[in-house]
Amino acid sequence: MSKELHWMSATRLAKGYAKGDFSPVDVARSCLAQIRTHEPKLNAMSLIDETMSHAMAQASHKRWKKGEPLSPLDGVPVLIKDLLLVKGWPTLRGSRTVDRNQPWDNDAPAVARLREAGAVFLGMTTTPEFGWKGVTDSPLTGITRNPWNADLTPGGSSGGSAAGLAAGYAPLALGTDGGGSIRIPAGFTGTFGHKPSFGRVPAWPLSPFGTVAHVGPMTRRVKDAALLMNAIARPDNRDWFSLPYDGADYLKGLGKGVKGLRIAFSPGLGYVDVNPEIAALVRKAVETLADLGAHVEEVDPGFSDPAECFRVLWFSGARSILGQLPDEKKALLDPALADVVEQAASISVQDVFDANKARGVLGTGMRLFMEKHDVLLTPTLPIPAFGAGLLQPADPDNRGKWVNWTPFTYPFNLTQQPAASVPCGFTESGLPAGLHVIGRMFDDRTVLRVCEAFEQATDFHKAKPAGY
Repeated sequence: MSKELHWMSATRLAKGYAKGDFSPVDVARSCLAQIRTHEPKLNAMSLIDETMSHAMAQASHKRWKKGEPLSPLDGVPVLIKDLLLVKGWPTLRGSRTVDRNQPWDNDAPAVARLREAGAVFLGMTTTPEFGWKGVTDSPLTGITRNPWNADLTPGGSSGGSAAGLAAGYAPLALGTDGGGSIRIPAGFTGTFGHKPSFGRVPAWPLSPFGTVAHVGPMTRRVKDAALLMNAIARPDNRDWFSLPYDGADYLKGLGKGVKGLRIAFSPGLGYVDVNPEIAALVRKAVETLADLGAHVEEVDPGFSDPAECFRVLWFSGARSILGQLPDEKKALLDPALADVVEQAASISVQDVFDANKARGVLGTGMRLFMEKHDVLLTPTLPIPAFGAGLLQPADPDNRGKWVNWTPFTYPFNLTQQPAASVPCGFTESGLPAGLHVIGRMFDDRTVLRVCEAFEQATDFHKAKPAGY
């Protein structure tokens, strides 16, 4: 049994704790052993604190023995991305420019909610510097690798969290998503990732990349993500963008299925070339949902590629946090990030206003499009995972344009809609593919419901990388 504990879902763990089949201490030990075994190869963790993990697990065990757990997440292990503050741990944001010798006295809102729920913190996961790109490597922590093939990237920027989930480090993780950073690595690692509606999960300190950045759950099971949302989608006045608490139970109605739902399917948003294997896997996934009773219409949402709009807002955000660094600290940056900061110097105030105007047009267009559809489906990514340590797939015409290979994710950061990636199959070479499910603004529950229906109808979520 102990060898299997680290692969159990959060919901299964809670049932086991309640029955006394095993304890949070047993589970923490199993997860930490898995980390010790595979971390030298994967490099998914930027910090591991076994002392704190065991202390949290012991406290949880005592609560369960008394029959007084704090929540269904009490004793469940979680990984936390190194962009989110954790009291007592240095949040270095993947950067050598951040001084670790300073007070670390605060939890980010989502971290605070998990601490209140009794979750067991295993450590912090790797991120590219300040979460700036869609792969996970940095001058601070080096290259993070994909459990399905260690020569390949797990994606990013929440790549450490996704790799850890796929390798059996924990059932739950926290990620952030400013242009696809939860969904990209979920797609590349065969895990589940949900970007909630903007403001639904409070964030503090607010991202320097502004109102495209979201905090959300990353898991191996959709139901676990719903359970995690019940904890983290609660108000925190430190985030003045946070939505009023709506009391939603994300588990309620999760298993209702998709019969009668109106689903739009856009194979390429009208402008994306998709790898034929990925395209076929996604189309088959859509057919599965149609077979389950959904009304599927193949239709593009009708907007052109908003890459330039995203680039202006993203690059100017990078310059806002790094442009004033002294030269000796700039020399410590990821060279590609330093190049982005320099490129951003040419972005004018008018450019930013124009980008926000274009963003408004896109947002309005999607609100109107979603009046006719409950969800929109696309591939999560147009390609399978590529080489670890690369900024983008090897392509001489794509130099410096990392958003070009993530065309399905960043538009929905601009619109702030909820969106998730659920595993939908494997290429002939054994690499995962993801189905991208985008919902109406504020309707996270329908996104999760569609993903749960697909997960229950398939076995892709049960697959494990060889050797784990």
